[in-house]
Amino acid sequence: MRVFLTSVSSVTVIVLIMALGYVLRKKQWFSDDFGKNISSLITKIALPASIFMAVMKNLTRDKLLSLSTGLLFPALAVVIGYLIAWIAVKVLKIQPGRRGIFMNAVVNANTIFIGMPLNNALFGDKATTYFLIYYIVNTVSTWAFGVFLISNDDPTIDKNTQKKHEINWKKILPMPLVGFIVAIFWMLLKLPVPNFAGETLTYVGSLVTPLSLIYISIVLADAGLNNMRLDRDSVLALLGRFVLSPVILIFLIKFGAGFGLNLPALMRQTLVVQSATPMLAVLPILANEAHGDVKYATNIVTISTVAFILVVPILMGILQFI
Repeated sequence: MRVFLTSVSSVTVIVLIMALGYVLRKKQWFSDDFGKNISSLITKIALPASIFMAVMKNLTRDKLLSLSTGLLFPALAVVIGYLIAWIAVKVLKIQPGRRGIFMNAVVNANTIFIGMPLNNALFGDKATTYFLIYYIVNTVSTWAFGVFLISNDDPTIDKNTQKKHEINWKKILPMPLVGFIVAIFWMLLKLPVPNFAGETLTYVGSLVTPLSLIYISIVLADAGLNNMRLDRDSVLALLGRFVLSPVILIFLIKFGAGFGLNLPALMRQTLVVQSATPMLAVLPILANEAHGDVKYATNIVTISTVAFILVVPILMGILQFI
């Protein structure tokens, strides 16, 4: 019962913020360009700041080294997830503009906005170190590869007329990934973060969650709630996120145990729960940046966030048998 109440509490906050943005957009408080403006603010400024400070606050050189063995399981799970999602895109003929979104939906989780507070509520501070394992893998997966899949799926670009040797460094090195790389080097070099800089980056980084949710609500208001539906591509993405992703990780953990790579029970629980958290809140924003299907991205993010209330208790019950 406690797990269910925690899930409801976490999701209720998100729903209320989205409801606020929805009402304000309907009342014309937000201009037509406001959504585009905040999407740029989030991806180019707020997210890099948020990721930088998250690394500074939660990681040390010793922690990074101690987590190296545990990184193997979620890293392999991500690779396998991408392969299966890519095959699904080809076999099921997912339409252009949705392909990158679909693969990200299956593989990458909302670890910061939902995963972290839920993990603290379920397992306490003692599981924070294990949470960082999934956070590192998910961050690198999202900003080193996931965002590239979305930008490369831009339906407005004619692939036949692109310059074959042209390198778009903005796509290869998006600002959130730059923020993560800088943070890792900053941490490894043990450079201090001045108080004024740390507080500034913390405040700016804290904009990510509310602005991302407000952006989603703006898209919902423009599209109309009655247009939200469980079409084939949405159902497939939800199955990938809530079923395929944790099943792959559970299989790898069991397989590794057979070869003597036994993970602590708390680590196993933390990794599996994180693998089944909802889709990235910034997915619609990334889709918008790449001229993808923003309505589809918004649809699956919203449904996955609400459905998560029921997923967590089921998942926690399954964990008892792992």
